[in-house]
Amino acid sequence: MPDKHEIKIFESMKIRSVWNEEREEWYFSVVDVVAVLTESKDPRNYWKVLKNRLKKEGNESVTNCNQLKLPAADGKYYKTDVADVEQMFRLIQSIPSPKAEPFKLWMAKVAAERVAQLQDPELSIQQALEDYRRLGYTEKWITRRLKSIEIRKELTDEWKKRGIEEEQKFALLTNIIYKAWSGMSAGEYRRLKGLKKENLRDNMTNMELILSMLAEESTKEISEATKPETMSGHIGAAKSGGNVAKTARKALESKLGRSVISPLNATDAIGLDVDETGLLPPGKRE
Repeated sequence: MPDKHEIKIFESMKIRSVWNEEREEWYFSVVDVVAVLTESKDPRNYWKVLKNRLKKEGNESVTNCNQLKLPAADGKYYKTDVADVEQMFRLIQSIPSPKAEPFKLWMAKVAAERVAQLQDPELSIQQALEDYRRLGYTEKWITRRLKSIEIRKELTDEWKKRGIEEEQKFALLTNIIYKAWSGMSAGEYRRLKGLKKENLRDNMTNMELILSMLAEESTKEISEATKPETMSGHIGAAKSGGNVAKTARKALESKLGRSVISPLNATDAIGLDVDETGLLPPGKRE
């Protein structure tokens, strides 16, 4: 499962964060946290100086940070120092700031909320609903997106029930479904939309989401009916499920006289007809 990138907000300031599924913990951008605590005009240099000082003091537990690729202001991803909650608590002790204690409480709350969501899936759905509303997606799109999450979960549960556990096999089967209904692999679809690490479904139009849901729901129903016991059987079910959505797509396109597969992504949709795309309405840019 890929890491999940999120922008967290503390007192109106953005903190780039990553949830690591394997370790089940948050990583926070050190530079962003330094910016919050110090209000420095150059938090990157502040961290560089502080890091060197702490290293000289032998404080390796604080300075031995991981590096992950995080989005920058130019939209590109660069390797950036990140720290988990435990490291961050120790780091904060080295930064004199009146915001230190409020930030610790905020960070602990973020971590606790994620643990609660893992234990209760309904909380994850509620959080997703709030996040999509905050980003400015239309209510109609959000309803479909949340339904797509539910359908995806049911499909992966079906795969697990039939003995498919490895994430690589999930990715393979998902690509087969995409290829069948859209004519593109997930990677090709992302490139069409000009995406890097953004979530593909978060950048689909209303109709693309509907077709994707139809393909995955059909795959699940076919799997339940045929009960495949081999990988080749699962591949056959994935192709069949995808082809159901392909047939629907072709029928609709013949009536519309155009393709329903769109190169638009959420950012491109600024200023467009939101009733048609379902993506971000005018003026909503994260």
